[in-house]
Amino acid sequence: MGLKENLIRRGYDFVEFDTKEDAASYLCNACAGKTVALGGSVTLSEMGLYEGLQKSSVCFWHWKNDSLADARTASVYVTSANALAETGEIVNIDGNGNRVSSSIFGHETVYFMVGENKITSDLPSAWDRARNIAAPKNAARLGKNTPCAADGVCHDCQSPQCICSVITVHRRKPSSCNAVVILVHESLGY
Repeated sequence: MGLKENLIRRGYDFVEFDTKEDAASYLCNACAGKTVALGGSVTLSEMGLYEGLQKSSVCFWHWKNDSLADARTASVYVTSANALAETGEIVNIDGNGNRVSSSIFGHETVYFMVGENKITSDLPSAWDRARNIAAPKNAARLGKNTPCAADGVCHDCQSPQCICSVITVHRRKPSSCNAVVILVHESLGY
């Protein structure tokens, strides 16, 4: 069974696009007239989603405006994934918890925007990718004083600046919301 079939079997809707521009256009159209919150994500930044969504939606993103409180009440939440297993599990790491909590509960619809570079063969490799590729790159980008920011490898540290406070595995779509995985056949984010 392939990635698409596994995600559908787990309750997700699934769409895929060849380019980030096509995916962004799809998402902007799907969210027109709605309140939309964005999770911290290099993928979403590379796609220009905040700017695109602002044209037809009320958009909250703490990277662009002080909107964490407003983001909790948005009808739509858009995030990425640190890893997506071909078996259908989605893995995310978060330092603050706002991004992963919003992907689980509180919004009518959640969109996971995923570049094909984040696909792994199974859950153990997705877990490994999140901890040893995405987290070290994000810690370095944020200027965190952690061992992984220095050498690019997870040390399972307890550093006060650790960005791995919460690690989630979505085994299935949460029952409280609609959830859509959007796969882009490009390399996006970490």
